[in-house]
Amino acid sequence: MIIVSEVIVQERVITLAITGASGAIFARLALKMLDTDARVRRIHLVASDAALRVFAEELQLAGRAQLVERLLGRSSDKIVHHGQDDIGAAIASGSHLSHGMIVLPCSMGTLAGIANGLASNLIERAADVMLKERRPLVLCVRETPFNRIHLRNMQLAAEAGATIYPVIPTFYNHPQSVEDIARNFVHRVLAHIDLPQAGAYEWKPED
Repeated sequence: MIIVSEVIVQERVITLAITGASGAIFARLALKMLDTDARVRRIHLVASDAALRVFAEELQLAGRAQLVERLLGRSSDKIVHHGQDDIGAAIASGSHLSHGMIVLPCSMGTLAGIANGLASNLIERAADVMLKERRPLVLCVRETPFNRIHLRNMQLAAEAGATIYPVIPTFYNHPQSVEDIARNFVHRVLAHIDLPQAGAYEWKPED
């Protein structure tokens, strides 16, 4: 545990799942912020096979080998990287301590699997565990336009306890680059699971 200003803070265990929707920059920034956050003790990282295809297209990172090192630019003792088919991983069990799970970005296929309890791979199973144990699950859905099936699945997931957090940019913070846009979004997502980040933009309207 960490003591901050005489207050004991429990170190967090967070799962970050990355699926095959566009938005690899968001996933990379989220991983970097979680890794450098002293409040986070362990990060369970799961990237689907489709996510690897997106990494290759958007980040020019091909293959699964040394994925953490290539995403961060260095190794990390804090991150445990799981394959999408590793159903025996710790995060597949409700008895494993976890303080939250973020799926960023969350494809409509993954949303459907979670919303309907399929648990057909580790991402869906880990999400199912979060729901049954009443732990925070944030689904950063990424698709436009939404059809009725997408909307229905979002409603099902929300009713089961998930937070639907669409990947929508903000402009009131006057971003100067694509990375600024992505960073502000990730800041907001992490704040939602009680991990506010230093330097995050805070709206302060004129009095």
